[in-house]
Amino acid sequence: MTTGSPDPYRARHTGATRAARRRRGPLALLPVAVAALALLEIWLLTLLGRAAGGLTVFLVLAAGVVVGALVIRHAGRRAWHRLAAQAKGEPEPQGASPAGGGVLTMLGGLLLMIPGLISDALGLLCLFPPTARLMRRGVARSVERRTWPVGPAFRQATDEARRRQGRRPDDRVVPGEVVRDDDPPSGDDNN
Repeated sequence: MTTGSPDPYRARHTGATRAARRRRGPLALLPVAVAALALLEIWLLTLLGRAAGGLTVFLVLAAGVVVGALVIRHAGRRAWHRLAAQAKGEPEPQGASPAGGGVLTMLGGLLLMIPGLISDALGLLCLFPPTARLMRRGVARSVERRTWPVGPAFRQATDEARRRQGRRPDDRVVPGEVVRDDDPPSGDDNN
């Protein structure tokens, strides 16, 4: 006896499921990319070990962990002080890092702590001020272009940070009220 409903155990490949598989795109390759990066890191550490010795490799890895931990600790302390100052209603200090600076510093420290030469180089790029500024601008542009909900919130937060620093944000909308001359006057003036 049949009910006329399709068999739930039979796989159906409709156009929608095929399209959903195609949309995964770069995320489907993420495990392969991570594995390739790990193999490349191991190969580079092996080359360094052959050229300079095992003790040098150990010292490079240990120094990366120690420096990364110190960077994360310093960035966390600075973020905590900034949060405490905002909670008290105090103005931000003049030497404060721009919006997103703490996140890049934390990411740089984390990348330094991950064993490997490529991750150390990327971590140092996150910490070096000119390259960090370029990364911050690139990420800000890509977030602003997105249509997902974070884009407008990010734009509003960066505009507020610019106002606090005394700079004029690049607003496209000027808040205000439009007053036209051709509007009829209010009822009090006609009498």
